[in-house]
Amino acid sequence: QVQLVESGGGVVQAGGSLRLSCVRFGRTSNSGVKAMGWFRQAPGKEREFVAAISWNGGITNYVDSVKGRFTISRDNAKKSMYLQMNSLKTEDTAVYYCARAGTMDVATTTQAYDYWGQGTQVTVSS
Repeated sequence: QVQLVESGGGVVQAGGSLRLSCVRFGRTSNSGVKAMGWFRQAPGKEREFVAAISWNGGITNYVDSVKGRFTISRDNAKKSMYLQMNSLKTEDTAVYYCARAGTMDVATTTQAYDYWGQGTQVTVSS
């Protein structure tokens, strides 16, 4: 059983930065060779893809609205993944979820992910 735990959320003013972290716990057989991703869900909205990274970090993918502002990375030795968020906007306010894909390649749909964290709240004030 894989457990994912996010941290790093909080309240920040527009234009500020936050760095989210996600750590894998539990039985992690083959988890180091799986893609991972970040999703977010704002109140009253569906969960949406934010960013994904391939198993070795060589390929990344971002939703258009965060390109140039967010950077996804991972450290397999530390069983961790990160999301550096800069130039935050009020529309970035949401609960952010870490997820592990069932494949090595990046994926943008929720159906491609089999393990999810509990989420961390990010609130951007104007």
